[in-house]
Amino acid sequence: MPPSPEEPDDPLDPLLDRWGGGVPPAPRQLTAEVWRRIAAAETPAAPPRWTERLNAMFARPSFAAAFVTACTLLGLFLAEVKTSRQQAEDGAQLAQSYLRLIDPLLTAEAAPVAAKP
Repeated sequence: MPPSPEEPDDPLDPLLDRWGGGVPPAPRQLTAEVWRRIAAAETPAAPPRWTERLNAMFARPSFAAAFVTACTLLGLFLAEVKTSRQQAEDGAQLAQSYLRLIDPLLTAEAAPVAAKP
């Protein structure tokens, strides 16, 4: 690029001309590599395994938080069911023990009343 009469000579012009003069040739395998990548992108990928899908689900913070919350609620529910069942069994044992305690008194009272007539 020859300098115009209005512009002064730029000292970088010869360096830029020398730098842009030689374009390196493309590697031989460039075309083959490009077509290989295109073919790899176009082939259908194998469906992900269940472990990969599970990992992808737990990688989302919203799903992980919902899963932890659901597990916590399930644990609390099962603890409540177990506690209720235990309390029901304890109540039944208490009622039976109360009846065994009271029953001798009721039979002792009923015997004299039956003997009076």
